[in-house]
Amino acid sequence: MSPTAPPLEARMAELTGRHVPFVKATVVRARRPASARPGDTALVLADGRVEGFVGGACAEATVRVQALRTLRSGESLLLRISPEETADGTGEPVVEEGAVSVANPCLSGGELEIFLEPLRPVPRVVVLGESPIARALAAFGPVLGYEITEASGAEGITPEDLAGSQALVIASHGRGEEPVLVSAVRAGVPYIGLVASPRRGAAVLDALPLDAEERARIHTPAGLWIGARTPGEIAVSILAEVIQTVRGRSVEGGAEVEAAPETGSVTAVDPVCGMTVSVADSTPYSDEGGDERRWFCCAGCRAAYETDPARYAKADAS
Repeated sequence: MSPTAPPLEARMAELTGRHVPFVKATVVRARRPASARPGDTALVLADGRVEGFVGGACAEATVRVQALRTLRSGESLLLRISPEETADGTGEPVVEEGAVSVANPCLSGGELEIFLEPLRPVPRVVVLGESPIARALAAFGPVLGYEITEASGAEGITPEDLAGSQALVIASHGRGEEPVLVSAVRAGVPYIGLVASPRRGAAVLDALPLDAEERARIHTPAGLWIGARTPGEIAVSILAEVIQTVRGRSVEGGAEVEAAPETGSVTAVDPVCGMTVSVADSTPYSDEGGDERRWFCCAGCRAAYETDPARYAKADAS
């Protein structure tokens, strides 16, 4: 077993306990002179941070990109990284069922196969209120495998509840709504729903000390329009909207489309080696050579770029 395994196991337990999503990346095959060995493991967090070791900087950059994609899809993947051209000769990743092969020109002759396992927490939904709709949400949520936290008053919702939650639904008929809505927006809770009529919901939003973009994050009336009338039906429509948000998809014009990329899932092309890299806080970048920031797979490519930015600008234009 890799010497990094014990602390990573403890870290995995900590992240799971805090409802933090991450990807476990494990090297299952390595061809020399790759620096990683079978059994080496790393964790990739949603913001692009990598903890552990699955290869050098260039291999890590590829693992980060593909791991964040699996975190979005929820499906495990076998990642093959090789310095050789991919099968189609274009240099683009070759996608098969359950696997993707990526050409990494920075590798010095080695090859890696890494199993990427996304570990996403059971969605936690905080429900405020004791109304029939709130009780129906508490009854239906576990059927979906969701963890429901019930609170009869705003004082029963802790910052920890909001920080680790994927959804907040307020069905309290006007009791304790405003402070919890503001806290949820500022905590970045993905789904925030207020059960109210269109008129009352609009009045509540107008009174909140939030800007227009922040108010737009609050769904009111909560739930998808399915003609729901009874408390149970309304609860189903709200949970359907929660599912849509948690799974990261939306519907526009009758067609299902991917939602906007999450933090850490934006990518760029390294102008030196041509690799696709994930734009994260730890990704090397340079502002040399123009108004556009450039990102790199490693410090070596950044140094090469900064010696002659014009050369790589010409390559981009060609």
